[in-house]
Amino acid sequence: MKLKVSFALCALLLLSAFIVERKDPITIFMIGDSTMANKSLKNGNIERGWGQMLPGYFTEEVVVDNHAMNGRSSLSFINEGRWDVVLSKIHKGDYVFIQFGHNDEKPRATLHTEPGSTFDDNLRRFVNETRAKGGNPVLFNSIVRRNFPPEGVTEIKGSYEKEGPALVDTHGEYLESPRRVAKEMNVPFIDLNKLTHDLVIGMGVENSRKLFMWIPAGQYEFCPKGKIDNTHLNIYGGRIVAGLAADALIEEVPALAKYVRRYDYVVAKDGSGDFFTVQEAVNAAVGGGKKTISILVRPGVYEEHVSMPKSSPRIELVKQTGAEIW
Repeated sequence: MKLKVSFALCALLLLSAFIVERKDPITIFMIGDSTMANKSLKNGNIERGWGQMLPGYFTEEVVVDNHAMNGRSSLSFINEGRWDVVLSKIHKGDYVFIQFGHNDEKPRATLHTEPGSTFDDNLRRFVNETRAKGGNPVLFNSIVRRNFPPEGVTEIKGSYEKEGPALVDTHGEYLESPRRVAKEMNVPFIDLNKLTHDLVIGMGVENSRKLFMWIPAGQYEFCPKGKIDNTHLNIYGGRIVAGLAADALIEEVPALAKYVRRYDYVVAKDGSGDFFTVQEAVNAAVGGGKKTISILVRPGVYEEHVSMPKSSPRIELVKQTGAEIW
């Protein structure tokens, strides 16, 4: 009898330990503007916000819930009730990534805030109310606008007939408010503007167009006339910028570091990857010059027969829960 009781007690203790150690996924809530937001995939749209691509840089222990929205400033995000929705969902241990500025600069009364005044106040509100719910705020400043004006031109335009050699800032003091509030309130801060500025400079005037929505006429159904957009990112740009953010988190938010992962390619049905099919990722791996290529397959049913070219490198296929390849 004593043996049975002891065994039952040990089993209960082991079960209790398991229950204590089991944790729900950490949620990262994202609030911001169009440069961070999820985009429609309709008609082959290739525009992506960097927040849309961020899930491909984390393990399944982290869930990214992106509430960023096109055209919103810190003011309109609050006044439209969007912040209240996010606030109601935050649980202890969750994170809120905050990036505003692009639309706070605009003169429209429903959007405009002043750096050093109302913009800072809104950022403080996000921080204080996140902390009150047991969450962890992280402040970002705006990604760079790809602005290469011709020499001698001071007026900022969306595009120029001929671009100059120098990348010129368009955000001004709106870049400093998140940094200032982060220092004041002891909040992690990621200078995403500097990271993307350095990225664009490193790629050069012409190559950096590959990051943004430079669309030739007649190439895509979603934009048949083509366009030049130096603010918003495409699939490639979104993945690259999300990677910069993920790398910065390792240093600035050490508690998230163990969840960060880097894969050569991400396949996702929801548009958060480089490709929609596994075969596309395998094809891209060929001729890449690496001996081993890692491919993350995010949740979804992939009805395809994947063929491996004879000349392909060693491919490591990582399937997340819910990913099925038929």
